[in-house]
Amino acid sequence: MNWPALKEKLDLYEKLMRLDKPIGILLLLWPTLWALWLSALGKPNWVVLWVFVLGTVLMRSAGCVINDYADRDFDKHVERTKERPLTAGKVTTKEALTLFAVLSLISFGLVLMLGNQLVIWMSVPAVFLAASYPFTKRFFAIPQAYLGVAFGFGIPMAYAAHLGNVPAEAWWLLLANVFWAVAYDTEYAMVDRDDDLKIGIKTSAITFGRHDVAAVMFCYAMTLAIIGWVGWTLHLGWAFYAGLVVAAGIFGLHYTWIRGRQRMPCFKAFLHNNWVGLVIFVGIVVDFLLAGRSFG
Repeated sequence: MNWPALKEKLDLYEKLMRLDKPIGILLLLWPTLWALWLSALGKPNWVVLWVFVLGTVLMRSAGCVINDYADRDFDKHVERTKERPLTAGKVTTKEALTLFAVLSLISFGLVLMLGNQLVIWMSVPAVFLAASYPFTKRFFAIPQAYLGVAFGFGIPMAYAAHLGNVPAEAWWLLLANVFWAVAYDTEYAMVDRDDDLKIGIKTSAITFGRHDVAAVMFCYAMTLAIIGWVGWTLHLGWAFYAGLVVAAGIFGLHYTWIRGRQRMPCFKAFLHNNWVGLVIFVGIVVDFLLAGRSFG
């Protein structure tokens, strides 16, 4: 066996799955963790927790693979993406589709371990959302909203795993995630706006135009408002709201970075959203701990 060639191929697959850039995994994982803790009132099931964590990594990786497959002809015209393995011809389209299928099947196998019929059925639209999102950039004016549904579908699935049903609060949290995704992915799209205009794909940064910064801040505000309302209906305490206050402060910092619409500060703001997901999660966990409910 040619070990150097195998290692090189595995390195290319790793880059295709973006395992070297974990920000996407984290942006999927935080909302899922919010839902796992809220749906279980601070006591998420260990097996459910690990299935969702591993599933998040696998499905984000699968999403990256199918995204590069869909965008392979566009990426060659964008400076930031022209060296991606599929676009550069280092990985074939057959390899990419096979890798997507394998990752999706492993994720489905994890879902089967839970033995929950509702979660199993919900995994079907979850895969569809992940596979179809890249193609929405051809016709949907704000594909970031579709991304928010795809990235947040672990929320209703987490509730289904713990409760056997999906209450209204899960869908409200999903809506909050849609606003959050539109905000942070618009920051991301502001980085590539000039290239996207040239190649003719649609993004929220292009659709919002000169109102892009205002749109990002409005979506941030809606994210906090909806999550705060969900917390209020669950009678959460000061630690939860402290997390939201810190998140609001981070959003204010992002405004100072994106208002000049320069590429690198906008990209910095996008990456920094990891801390938003973290502080909201910490607020939820600490609030349940202070209320006398422990992890179990």
